[in-house]
Amino acid sequence: MIHPPLPEAFKEAVQSMLGPASAKAFLDSYNDSRTYGLRLNTLKVAPESKAARKLTELFDLHEVPWCSDGYYYEEMTRPGRHPYHAAGLYYIQEPSAMSAVELLDPRPGDTVLDLAAAPGGKTTQIAAKLAGQGLLISNEIHPQRAKILAENVERLGIRNTIVTQAAPQALSARFPLAFDRIMLDAPCSGEGMFRKDPEAIAEWSPASVELCAARQWDILQDAVAMLKPGGRLAYSTCTFNRRENEETIARLLAEHSCLRLLAEKRVWPHLEQGEGHYVALLERTRTADEQKAADSHGSAQEGKRTQGRSKGRRPRQIREDGPAGRNTAAAWESFHAWAAEELPAFQSEQTASGTPLLFGEALYLLPASVSLSLSPEHLIGLKLPRAGLHLGDVRKGRFQPAHALAMALSAQEAAPRLWTLDEGSPAVTSFLHGETLEVPPDLRGWHLVAIACGDNSYPLGWGKASGGQLKNHLPKGLRLTGASSWAKL
Repeated sequence: MIHPPLPEAFKEAVQSMLGPASAKAFLDSYNDSRTYGLRLNTLKVAPESKAARKLTELFDLHEVPWCSDGYYYEEMTRPGRHPYHAAGLYYIQEPSAMSAVELLDPRPGDTVLDLAAAPGGKTTQIAAKLAGQGLLISNEIHPQRAKILAENVERLGIRNTIVTQAAPQALSARFPLAFDRIMLDAPCSGEGMFRKDPEAIAEWSPASVELCAARQWDILQDAVAMLKPGGRLAYSTCTFNRRENEETIARLLAEHSCLRLLAEKRVWPHLEQGEGHYVALLERTRTADEQKAADSHGSAQEGKRTQGRSKGRRPRQIREDGPAGRNTAAAWESFHAWAAEELPAFQSEQTASGTPLLFGEALYLLPASVSLSLSPEHLIGLKLPRAGLHLGDVRKGRFQPAHALAMALSAQEAAPRLWTLDEGSPAVTSFLHGETLEVPPDLRGWHLVAIACGDNSYPLGWGKASGGQLKNHLPKGLRLTGASSWAKL
Protein backbone atom coordinates (compact mmCIF):
# COMPACT_ATOMS: atom_id res chain seq x y z
CA MET A 1 0.00 0.00 0.00
CA ILE A 2 1.26 3.50 -0.80
CA HIS A 3 2.56 5.56 2.14
CA PRO A 4 1.45 8.13 3.09
CA PRO A 5 -2.16 7.64 1.92
CA LEU A 6 -3.32 9.62 -1.09
CA PRO A 7 -5.14 12.84 -0.15
CA GLU A 8 -8.93 12.56 -0.23
CA ALA A 9 -9.24 15.72 -2.29
CA PHE A 10 -6.91 14.22 -4.89
CA LYS A 11 -8.94 11.00 -5.07
CA GLU A 12 -12.17 12.98 -5.44
CA ALA A 13 -10.67 15.03 -8.28
CA VAL A 14 -9.57 11.85 -10.07
CA GLN A 15 -13.07 10.36 -9.68
CA SER A 16 -14.61 13.49 -11.17
CA MET A 17 -12.15 13.54 -14.06
CA LEU A 18 -12.06 9.82 -15.02
CA GLY A 19 -15.27 8.29 -13.77
CA PRO A 20 -15.58 5.35 -11.29
CA ALA A 21 -14.05 2.47 -13.31
CA SER A 22 -11.05 4.34 -14.75
CA ALA A 23 -10.47 6.18 -11.48
CA LYS A 24 -10.26 2.89 -9.59
CA ALA A 25 -7.74 1.49 -12.09
CA PHE A 26 -5.75 4.72 -11.88
CA LEU A 27 -5.69 4.83 -8.07
CA ASP A 28 -4.87 1.12 -7.86
CA SER A 29 -1.80 1.75 -10.05
CA TYR A 30 -0.23 3.60 -7.10
CA ASN A 31 0.19 0.23 -5.40
CA ASP A 32 2.32 -1.05 -8.30
CA SER A 33 6.09 -0.74 -8.48
CA ARG A 34 7.41 2.40 -10.12
CA THR A 35 8.94 2.23 -13.59
CA TYR A 36 12.59 2.89 -14.45
CA GLY A 37 13.96 4.15 -17.74
CA LEU A 38 16.97 5.48 -19.58
CA ARG A 39 17.70 7.06 -22.95
CA LEU A 40 20.73 6.17 -24.99
CA ASN A 41 22.86 9.23 -25.72
CA THR A 42 22.86 9.14 -29.51
CA LEU A 43 25.54 11.86 -29.57
CA LYS A 44 27.86 9.06 -28.47
CA VAL A 45 26.09 5.73 -29.08
CA ALA A 46 24.51 5.01 -32.47
CA PRO A 47 21.21 3.08 -32.06
CA GLU A 48 22.30 0.02 -34.05
CA SER A 49 25.93 -0.04 -32.89
CA LYS A 50 27.66 -2.82 -30.99
CA ALA A 51 27.79 -0.51 -27.97
CA ALA A 52 24.00 -0.13 -28.06
CA ARG A 53 23.57 -3.88 -28.27
CA LYS A 54 25.95 -4.38 -25.36
CA LEU A 55 24.05 -1.90 -23.19
CA THR A 56 20.76 -3.58 -24.12
CA GLU A 57 22.10 -6.94 -22.98
CA LEU A 58 23.89 -5.59 -19.91
CA PHE A 59 20.83 -3.86 -18.45
CA ASP A 60 18.13 -6.06 -20.04
CA LEU A 61 16.61 -3.04 -21.80
CA HIS A 62 13.13 -3.01 -23.32
CA GLU A 63 11.91 -0.31 -25.70
CA VAL A 64 9.73 2.60 -24.59
CA PRO A 65 7.02 2.74 -27.30
CA TRP A 66 6.88 6.54 -27.63
CA CYS A 67 10.66 7.17 -27.72
CA SER A 68 12.99 5.43 -30.18
CA ASP A 69 16.03 5.94 -27.92
CA GLY A 70 14.20 5.20 -24.66
CA TYR A 71 14.28 1.94 -22.73
CA TYR A 72 12.87 0.40 -19.57
CA TYR A 73 15.23 -1.34 -17.18
CA GLU A 74 14.78 -3.33 -14.00
CA GLU A 75 15.80 -1.60 -10.78
CA MET A 76 18.24 -4.39 -9.86
CA THR A 77 20.47 -3.65 -12.89
CA ARG A 78 21.29 -0.14 -11.54
CA PRO A 79 22.74 1.49 -14.67
CA GLY A 80 23.21 4.75 -12.77
CA ARG A 81 25.96 3.07 -10.76
CA HIS A 82 27.85 1.76 -13.76
CA PRO A 83 30.96 3.42 -15.28
CA TYR A 84 29.10 3.72 -18.57
CA HIS A 85 26.91 6.29 -16.84
CA ALA A 86 30.01 8.33 -15.99
CA ALA A 87 31.00 8.06 -19.65
CA GLY A 88 27.71 9.68 -20.65
CA LEU A 89 26.41 6.79 -22.74
CA TYR A 90 22.88 7.25 -21.43
CA TYR A 91 20.68 9.44 -19.26
CA ILE A 92 18.48 8.02 -16.51
CA GLN A 93 14.99 9.36 -17.21
CA GLU A 94 11.45 8.43 -16.24
CA PRO A 95 9.86 6.94 -19.39
CA SER A 96 6.71 9.09 -19.43
CA ALA A 97 8.81 12.25 -19.41
CA MET A 98 10.39 11.24 -22.73
CA SER A 99 7.06 11.92 -24.50
CA ALA A 100 7.31 15.73 -24.41
CA VAL A 101 10.45 16.20 -26.53
CA GLU A 102 9.27 13.50 -28.91
CA LEU A 103 6.15 15.59 -29.55
CA LEU A 104 8.16 18.83 -29.83
CA ASP A 105 10.40 17.16 -32.43
CA PRO A 106 13.32 19.63 -32.66
CA ARG A 107 15.40 19.30 -35.83
CA PRO A 108 19.15 19.71 -36.49
CA GLY A 109 19.92 23.40 -36.98
CA ASP A 110 17.00 24.69 -34.88
CA THR A 111 17.31 27.41 -32.26
CA VAL A 112 15.77 25.89 -29.12
CA LEU A 113 15.00 27.00 -25.57
CA ASP A 114 14.43 24.64 -22.65
CA LEU A 115 12.93 27.14 -20.22
CA ALA A 116 12.77 25.15 -16.95
CA ALA A 117 15.40 22.57 -17.68
CA ALA A 118 16.90 21.01 -14.53
CA PRO A 119 18.00 18.33 -13.97
CA GLY A 120 18.47 17.91 -17.72
CA GLY A 121 16.38 15.04 -19.05
CA LYS A 122 14.61 17.06 -21.71
CA THR A 123 17.68 19.22 -22.45
CA THR A 124 19.83 16.18 -23.17
CA GLN A 125 17.03 14.66 -25.28
CA ILE A 126 16.74 17.88 -27.31
CA ALA A 127 20.51 18.05 -27.75
CA ALA A 128 20.56 14.50 -29.10
CA LYS A 129 17.91 15.42 -31.67
CA LEU A 130 19.88 18.52 -32.71
CA ALA A 131 22.84 16.20 -33.42
CA GLY A 132 25.38 18.95 -32.80
CA GLN A 133 23.73 21.42 -35.20
CA GLY A 134 21.93 24.54 -34.05
CA LEU A 135 21.75 26.17 -30.63
CA LEU A 136 20.09 25.14 -27.37
CA ILE A 137 19.68 27.54 -24.47
CA SER A 138 18.91 25.55 -21.35
CA ASN A 139 17.66 27.60 -18.41
CA GLU A 140 17.17 26.93 -14.72
CA ILE A 141 16.48 29.71 -12.21
CA HIS A 142 17.64 27.87 -9.05
CA PRO A 143 21.46 27.94 -8.57
CA GLN A 144 22.00 24.40 -7.27
CA ARG A 145 19.68 22.87 -9.86
CA ALA A 146 21.39 24.92 -12.59
CA LYS A 147 24.72 23.44 -11.46
CA ILE A 148 23.33 19.90 -11.76
CA LEU A 149 21.93 20.77 -15.19
CA ALA A 150 25.33 22.02 -16.37
CA GLU A 151 27.02 18.86 -15.06
CA ASN A 152 24.61 16.63 -17.00
CA VAL A 153 25.14 18.64 -20.17
CA GLU A 154 28.89 18.18 -19.66
CA ARG A 155 28.68 14.44 -18.89
CA LEU A 156 26.79 13.73 -22.10
CA GLY A 157 29.38 15.58 -24.18
CA ILE A 158 27.02 18.25 -25.54
CA ARG A 159 28.82 21.02 -27.42
CA ASN A 160 26.09 23.38 -28.59
CA THR A 161 24.25 24.20 -25.35
CA ILE A 162 24.37 27.32 -23.19
CA VAL A 163 23.15 26.89 -19.61
CA THR A 164 21.62 30.05 -18.17
CA GLN A 165 20.36 30.81 -14.68
CA ALA A 166 17.66 33.43 -15.17
CA ALA A 167 14.04 34.28 -14.49
CA PRO A 168 11.82 33.70 -17.54
CA GLN A 169 11.01 37.40 -17.86
CA ALA A 170 14.71 38.23 -18.02
CA LEU A 171 15.09 35.87 -20.98
CA SER A 172 11.96 37.09 -22.78
CA ALA A 173 13.21 40.68 -22.58
CA ARG A 174 16.48 39.57 -24.14
CA PHE A 175 15.23 37.07 -26.74
CA PRO A 176 11.88 38.20 -28.20
CA LEU A 177 10.55 36.01 -31.05
CA ALA A 178 13.88 34.17 -31.11
CA PHE A 179 13.22 30.41 -30.91
CA ASP A 180 12.10 27.77 -33.40
CA ARG A 181 11.22 25.39 -30.58
CA ILE A 182 10.55 25.98 -26.88
CA MET A 183 10.25 23.25 -24.26
CA LEU A 184 8.49 24.26 -21.05
CA ASP A 185 8.35 21.42 -18.55
CA ALA A 186 6.53 23.58 -16.05
CA PRO A 187 6.90 23.45 -12.26
CA CYS A 188 3.78 21.59 -11.15
CA SER A 189 2.00 19.93 -8.23
CA GLY A 190 3.80 16.67 -9.04
CA GLU A 191 0.95 14.17 -8.92
CA GLY A 192 2.97 11.94 -11.23
CA MET A 193 5.68 11.80 -8.55
CA PHE A 194 3.47 10.20 -5.89
CA ARG A 195 4.53 6.63 -6.60
CA LYS A 196 8.25 7.33 -6.27
CA ASP A 197 8.36 10.27 -3.86
CA PRO A 198 6.19 10.18 -0.68
CA GLU A 199 7.15 13.80 0.06
CA ALA A 200 5.26 14.86 -3.07
CA ILE A 201 2.09 13.42 -1.50
CA ALA A 202 2.67 15.32 1.74
CA GLU A 203 3.19 18.60 -0.13
CA TRP A 204 0.09 18.29 -2.36
CA SER A 205 -3.12 20.23 -1.70
CA PRO A 206 -5.84 21.92 -3.78
CA ALA A 207 -4.18 25.22 -2.88
CA SER A 208 -0.84 24.01 -4.27
CA VAL A 209 -2.58 23.11 -7.54
CA GLU A 210 -3.90 26.67 -7.83
CA LEU A 211 -0.52 28.13 -6.92
CA CYS A 212 1.21 26.03 -9.57
CA ALA A 213 -1.38 26.96 -12.21
CA ALA A 214 -0.79 30.65 -11.53
CA ARG A 215 2.97 30.20 -11.78
CA GLN A 216 2.63 28.20 -14.99
CA TRP A 217 0.48 30.93 -16.51
CA ASP A 218 3.13 33.57 -15.82
CA ILE A 219 5.92 31.47 -17.30
CA LEU A 220 3.84 30.69 -20.38
CA GLN A 221 3.50 34.41 -21.16
CA ASP A 222 7.28 34.70 -21.38
CA ALA A 223 7.50 31.50 -23.44
CA VAL A 224 5.00 32.83 -25.98
CA ALA A 225 6.93 36.12 -26.19
CA MET A 226 10.07 34.20 -27.18
CA LEU A 227 8.46 31.92 -29.77
CA LYS A 228 9.01 32.77 -33.44
CA PRO A 229 6.08 32.98 -35.83
CA GLY A 230 5.92 29.44 -37.18
CA GLY A 231 7.70 28.14 -34.07
CA ARG A 232 6.42 25.40 -31.77
CA LEU A 233 6.02 25.27 -28.01
CA ALA A 234 5.69 22.08 -25.96
CA TYR A 235 4.12 22.58 -22.54
CA SER A 236 4.35 19.61 -20.20
CA THR A 237 3.75 18.65 -16.58
CA CYS A 238 4.09 15.50 -14.50
CA THR A 239 0.69 16.09 -12.92
CA PHE A 240 -2.81 14.84 -13.78
CA ASN A 241 -5.37 17.50 -12.88
CA ARG A 242 -7.02 19.41 -15.71
CA ARG A 243 -6.47 22.75 -13.93
CA GLU A 244 -2.73 22.68 -14.63
CA ASN A 245 -3.10 20.97 -17.99
CA GLU A 246 -6.05 21.27 -20.40
CA GLU A 247 -7.59 24.27 -18.64
CA THR A 248 -4.30 26.18 -18.70
CA ILE A 249 -3.86 25.48 -22.40
CA ALA A 250 -7.48 26.45 -23.17
CA ARG A 251 -6.97 29.76 -21.37
CA LEU A 252 -3.73 30.33 -23.25
CA LEU A 253 -5.40 29.75 -26.60
CA ALA A 254 -8.27 32.07 -25.67
CA GLU A 255 -5.93 34.93 -24.81
CA HIS A 256 -3.35 34.44 -27.60
CA SER A 257 -5.02 34.28 -31.00
CA CYS A 258 -1.62 33.75 -32.61
CA LEU A 259 -1.47 30.24 -31.10
CA ARG A 260 -3.08 27.05 -32.32
CA LEU A 261 -3.13 23.65 -30.66
CA LEU A 262 -1.50 20.90 -32.71
CA ALA A 263 -1.69 17.98 -30.30
CA GLU A 264 -2.24 16.90 -26.70
CA LYS A 265 -0.88 13.71 -25.21
CA ARG A 266 -1.24 12.04 -21.84
CA VAL A 267 0.63 9.06 -20.47
CA TRP A 268 -1.54 7.46 -17.76
CA PRO A 269 0.09 5.06 -15.27
CA HIS A 270 -2.88 2.67 -15.36
CA LEU A 271 -2.76 2.49 -19.17
CA GLU A 272 0.96 2.76 -19.96
CA GLN A 273 4.19 1.69 -18.31
CA GLY A 274 5.19 5.02 -16.81
CA GLU A 275 4.60 7.41 -13.91
CA GLY A 276 2.44 9.76 -16.00
CA HIS A 277 2.87 12.92 -18.05
CA TYR A 278 0.89 15.56 -19.92
CA VAL A 279 2.12 17.48 -22.96
CA ALA A 280 0.49 19.97 -25.32
CA LEU A 281 2.08 21.10 -28.58
CA LEU A 282 1.25 24.59 -29.83
CA GLU A 283 2.31 26.57 -32.88
CA ARG A 284 2.57 30.31 -33.27
CA THR A 285 0.87 31.07 -36.56
CA ARG A 286 2.22 33.54 -39.11
CA THR A 287 0.45 36.37 -40.83
CA ALA A 288 0.66 36.39 -44.65
CA ASP A 289 3.44 39.02 -44.51
CA GLU A 290 5.34 37.01 -41.89
CA GLN A 291 5.07 33.86 -43.99
CA LYS A 292 6.39 35.69 -47.06
CA ALA A 293 9.31 37.09 -45.05
CA ALA A 294 10.02 33.65 -43.53
CA ASP A 295 10.10 32.01 -46.97
CA SER A 296 12.50 34.67 -48.23
CA HIS A 297 14.67 34.39 -45.13
CA GLY A 298 14.69 30.59 -45.37
CA SER A 299 15.93 30.68 -48.96
CA ALA A 300 18.68 33.11 -48.06
CA GLN A 301 19.78 31.04 -45.06
CA GLU A 302 19.82 27.83 -47.10
CA GLY A 303 22.12 29.60 -49.55
CA LYS A 304 24.42 30.48 -46.68
CA ARG A 305 24.42 26.86 -45.47
CA THR A 306 25.25 25.60 -48.95
CA GLN A 307 28.01 28.14 -49.35
CA GLY A 308 29.40 27.18 -45.97
CA ARG A 309 29.46 23.49 -46.91
CA SER A 310 31.14 24.09 -50.25
CA LYS A 311 33.82 26.49 -49.12
CA GLY A 312 34.33 25.41 -45.53
CA ARG A 313 33.56 27.63 -42.58
CA ARG A 314 36.10 29.77 -40.84
CA PRO A 315 36.17 30.57 -37.14
CA ARG A 316 34.45 33.80 -36.19
CA GLN A 317 36.77 36.76 -35.90
CA ILE A 318 37.73 37.81 -32.39
CA ARG A 319 37.62 41.53 -31.86
CA GLU A 320 40.92 42.81 -30.52
CA ASP A 321 39.92 46.42 -29.86
CA GLY A 322 40.53 46.21 -26.12
CA PRO A 323 42.18 44.13 -23.36
CA ALA A 324 39.30 41.64 -23.28
CA GLY A 325 39.54 41.05 -27.01
CA ARG A 326 43.32 40.69 -26.92
CA ASN A 327 43.14 38.29 -23.97
CA THR A 328 40.53 36.17 -25.74
CA ALA A 329 42.59 36.08 -28.93
CA ALA A 330 45.66 35.00 -26.97
CA ALA A 331 43.67 32.27 -25.17
CA TRP A 332 42.23 31.07 -28.49
CA GLU A 333 45.73 30.83 -29.98
CA SER A 334 46.90 28.97 -26.88
CA PHE A 335 44.11 26.41 -27.28
CA HIS A 336 44.86 25.79 -30.95
CA ALA A 337 48.59 25.46 -30.26
CA TRP A 338 47.81 22.91 -27.54
CA ALA A 339 45.37 21.02 -29.80
CA ALA A 340 47.88 20.88 -32.65
CA GLU A 341 50.34 19.11 -30.35
CA GLU A 342 48.09 17.02 -28.10
CA LEU A 343 45.05 16.37 -30.33
CA PRO A 344 46.36 16.11 -33.89
CA ALA A 345 43.15 14.42 -35.09
CA PHE A 346 40.98 17.24 -33.76
CA GLN A 347 40.31 19.55 -36.71
CA SER A 348 39.94 23.31 -36.38
CA GLU A 349 36.64 23.00 -38.28
CA GLN A 350 35.20 21.53 -35.08
CA THR A 351 35.24 25.03 -33.57
CA ALA A 352 34.40 27.04 -36.68
CA SER A 353 30.73 27.69 -35.94
CA GLY A 354 31.30 29.13 -32.46
CA THR A 355 32.68 32.28 -30.87
CA PRO A 356 35.53 32.13 -28.33
CA LEU A 357 34.58 33.58 -24.97
CA LEU A 358 36.95 34.14 -22.04
CA PHE A 359 35.72 34.25 -18.44
CA GLY A 360 38.76 34.98 -16.30
CA GLU A 361 41.05 32.05 -17.13
CA ALA A 362 38.28 29.85 -18.59
CA LEU A 363 37.94 29.65 -22.37
CA TYR A 364 34.53 28.69 -23.78
CA LEU A 365 33.23 28.13 -27.28
CA LEU A 366 29.94 29.97 -27.55
CA PRO A 367 27.67 28.06 -29.97
CA ALA A 368 25.48 29.63 -32.65
CA SER A 369 22.68 28.73 -35.01
CA VAL A 370 21.80 30.19 -38.39
CA SER A 371 19.09 32.37 -36.87
CA LEU A 372 20.70 33.28 -33.52
CA SER A 373 24.35 34.24 -33.40
CA LEU A 374 25.23 35.35 -29.90
CA SER A 375 28.02 37.75 -29.07
CA PRO A 376 29.53 38.25 -25.61
CA GLU A 377 27.52 41.48 -25.43
CA HIS A 378 24.29 39.45 -25.69
CA LEU A 379 25.18 37.69 -22.45
CA ILE A 380 26.11 40.67 -20.27
CA GLY A 381 24.15 40.47 -17.03
CA LEU A 382 23.20 36.80 -17.44
CA LYS A 383 24.39 34.16 -15.01
CA LEU A 384 25.98 31.43 -17.08
CA PRO A 385 26.81 28.13 -15.38
CA ARG A 386 27.96 26.98 -18.82
CA ALA A 387 28.61 29.41 -21.69
CA GLY A 388 28.79 26.71 -24.34
CA LEU A 389 31.64 24.20 -24.48
CA HIS A 390 34.33 24.77 -21.85
CA LEU A 391 37.54 24.16 -23.78
CA GLY A 392 39.96 24.72 -20.93
CA ASP A 393 41.79 27.25 -18.79
CA VAL A 394 44.77 29.42 -19.65
CA ARG A 395 47.08 29.79 -16.66
CA LYS A 396 50.30 31.71 -16.92
CA GLY A 397 50.21 31.37 -20.68
CA ARG A 398 49.73 27.59 -20.61
CA PHE A 399 46.55 25.86 -21.74
CA GLN A 400 44.99 23.13 -19.59
CA PRO A 401 42.07 21.23 -21.16
CA ALA A 402 38.69 21.12 -19.40
CA HIS A 403 36.82 17.98 -18.40
CA ALA A 404 33.96 19.20 -20.64
CA LEU A 405 36.25 19.03 -23.67
CA ALA A 406 37.23 15.47 -22.76
CA MET A 407 33.60 14.38 -22.56
CA ALA A 408 32.75 16.07 -25.88
CA LEU A 409 35.50 14.28 -27.82
CA SER A 410 35.11 11.04 -29.71
CA ALA A 411 37.73 8.30 -29.65
CA GLN A 412 38.56 9.15 -33.25
CA GLU A 413 39.18 12.81 -32.43
CA ALA A 414 41.43 11.88 -29.50
CA ALA A 415 43.58 9.40 -31.43
CA PRO A 416 46.46 8.76 -31.00
CA ARG A 417 46.23 10.31 -27.51
CA LEU A 418 43.67 7.78 -26.33
CA TRP A 419 44.22 5.52 -23.32
CA THR A 420 41.47 2.91 -23.33
CA LEU A 421 40.68 0.78 -20.28
CA ASP A 422 39.14 -2.65 -20.72
CA GLU A 423 35.56 -3.05 -19.63
CA GLY A 424 36.35 -5.21 -16.60
CA SER A 425 39.61 -3.53 -15.60
CA PRO A 426 39.97 -2.43 -11.95
CA ALA A 427 41.76 0.60 -13.40
CA VAL A 428 38.32 1.99 -14.34
CA THR A 429 37.29 2.23 -10.68
CA SER A 430 40.74 3.52 -9.76
CA PHE A 431 40.49 6.30 -12.31
CA LEU A 432 36.98 7.25 -11.16
CA HIS A 433 38.33 7.48 -7.61
CA GLY A 434 40.88 10.01 -8.86
CA GLU A 435 43.90 7.71 -8.56
CA THR A 436 47.05 7.78 -10.66
CA LEU A 437 47.39 4.93 -13.17
CA GLU A 438 50.50 3.04 -14.16
CA VAL A 439 51.32 3.32 -17.87
CA PRO A 440 54.31 2.47 -20.12
CA PRO A 441 57.30 4.77 -19.41
CA ASP A 442 57.37 6.05 -22.99
CA LEU A 443 53.87 7.50 -22.72
CA ARG A 444 54.01 11.30 -22.60
CA GLY A 445 51.59 14.21 -22.49
CA TRP A 446 47.83 14.57 -22.28
CA HIS A 447 45.72 11.48 -22.95
CA LEU A 448 41.99 10.94 -23.05
CA VAL A 449 41.20 8.12 -20.63
CA ALA A 450 38.33 6.06 -22.04
CA ILE A 451 36.38 2.89 -21.37
CA ALA A 452 35.68 0.25 -23.99
CA CYS A 453 32.10 -0.63 -24.93
CA GLY A 454 31.32 -2.78 -27.93
CA ASP A 455 33.86 -1.91 -30.62
CA ASN A 456 34.40 1.69 -29.50
CA SER A 457 35.86 3.69 -26.62
CA TYR A 458 34.16 6.45 -24.64
CA PRO A 459 35.83 9.19 -22.58
CA LEU A 460 35.94 9.32 -18.80
CA GLY A 461 38.35 12.25 -18.44
CA TRP A 462 41.90 13.52 -18.91
CA GLY A 463 45.16 12.08 -17.68
CA LYS A 464 48.69 13.42 -18.16
CA ALA A 465 51.44 10.86 -18.64
CA SER A 466 55.03 11.15 -17.44
CA GLY A 467 57.57 8.72 -16.02
CA GLY A 468 55.33 5.66 -16.22
CA GLN A 469 52.40 7.30 -14.48
CA LEU A 470 49.18 8.83 -15.76
CA LYS A 471 48.26 11.68 -13.44
CA ASN A 472 44.51 11.87 -12.91
CA HIS A 473 42.78 15.12 -13.96
CA LEU A 474 39.22 14.06 -13.19
CA PRO A 475 37.59 17.03 -11.35
CA LYS A 476 37.52 16.44 -7.60
CA GLY A 477 33.76 16.96 -7.43
CA LEU A 478 33.19 14.05 -9.83
CA ARG A 479 35.45 11.53 -8.09
CA LEU A 480 34.14 8.60 -6.11
CA THR A 481 34.92 8.96 -2.41
CA GLY A 482 35.29 6.64 0.56
CA ALA A 483 33.97 3.13 0.07
CA SER A 484 31.85 4.10 -2.95
CA SER A 485 32.32 1.90 -5.96
CA TRP A 486 30.76 1.34 -9.33
CA ALA A 487 28.79 -1.76 -10.18
CA LYS A 488 30.90 -4.62 -11.48
CA LEU A 489 31.18 -4.80 -15.23
